[in-house]
Amino acid sequence: MNLLIKNGRIVDPVNHVDQVADLLIADGKVRQIAQEIPVTPDAEAIDATGQWVVPGLIDVHTHLREPGFEYKETIRTGTMAAAAGGFTTICCMPNTKPVNDSQAVTEFILRKAATEGMVNVLPVGAITKGCQGEEITEMGDLREAGCIAVSDDGRPVMNSAVMRRAMEYASMFHLPVISHCEDTNLAEEGVMNEGRVSTELGLRGIPNASEDVMAARDIELAALTNAHLHIAHVSTQGSVELIRRAKEEGIRVTAETCPHYLVLTDEAVTGYNTNTKIKPPLRTLKDVEAVRKGLREGVIDVIATDHAPHAQVEKEMEFDSAPFGITGLETAVAIALQLVDEGVLTVNEMVLKMSGKPAKLLNIDRGHLSVGAVADITVIDPRATWVVDPPQLKSRGKNTPFEGWKMKGRVTHTIVGGKVVYKG
Repeated sequence: MNLLIKNGRIVDPVNHVDQVADLLIADGKVRQIAQEIPVTPDAEAIDATGQWVVPGLIDVHTHLREPGFEYKETIRTGTMAAAAGGFTTICCMPNTKPVNDSQAVTEFILRKAATEGMVNVLPVGAITKGCQGEEITEMGDLREAGCIAVSDDGRPVMNSAVMRRAMEYASMFHLPVISHCEDTNLAEEGVMNEGRVSTELGLRGIPNASEDVMAARDIELAALTNAHLHIAHVSTQGSVELIRRAKEEGIRVTAETCPHYLVLTDEAVTGYNTNTKIKPPLRTLKDVEAVRKGLREGVIDVIATDHAPHAQVEKEMEFDSAPFGITGLETAVAIALQLVDEGVLTVNEMVLKMSGKPAKLLNIDRGHLSVGAVADITVIDPRATWVVDPPQLKSRGKNTPFEGWKMKGRVTHTIVGGKVVYKG
């Protein structure tokens, strides 16, 4: 059955398209974009009047937890959450159990995704064996098995010599190196941002310098090795400026930030809500403003979710003991639309940072609606309002800091390879 999306605002920044038109999907591909395409008996029509029809969203930073932590999330539930959030492709981080540091684990993830997944799943392999920061993985094998990048996300590679060799090795296989920028010696046992709020709450703090020092180191190593460095979850003013200077100098660096670093500050931790405990931590208003500016100016390339689900019982512990991480797949679009409403981004910039730029970063043929392209498409109603109710989330993890927030903007259809995988 073909699909015909009628009367939607088609927003495709890669092809400089922004117009109200119809879009025909046949055999899993975009076949035609035009005015008044007639509905034929072999086509199912979707009325997208007043809605945006955009290239399928791509999340370069998702934790699916499987294998090993299925009580937190599975490939099935995580991809269901992705579909509900409008994401047609997600990149899953390697800090599973066992760690995705071998062909066998990569192949397991891809098999499960093929049989149980709702969206495209691209595995990210580990930089070091076991994510222990000591011995580099067989990146050629990981690439051959299907990994599209390498990262020890959740842990930094503290040894600079190991990180240098990893960058050199990754470059041989054209793999981006996704860096979790944290100096653990500076972060110590911190559980939130170091500052006035941490002092008032009596919680151990993590200084901005823990991120900035490692960002500076990895940028220098990228300059030395000519590797493609991608800095994950940027949260500080210092990191934004370091990335800005690196780009001006022609160093191969890209960067992401996450919705929560764009709308929340460390004030959200007041009340000891463990659903605000993440790493890097929520920072100050000055940092939020700097990250927003960096996103607007293109210093930060993409918006990623860092979707990190946990079991409810884990987040019900005291703040010091609860794990770091929040869910983000199902709230990302609404938060991004808030930035559009506030004038931080235009509609086209938002779509580009959530589809076209991630596709370019990963070197995959997605993120656009060219005729003949795979029909990965997201339909968004920018006016729909809803309230975040954790039990209603598709993700197994209900640990969202946005509980009770009234959101504006929601995904109505997610289409993967021409098939509707989510209908809101």
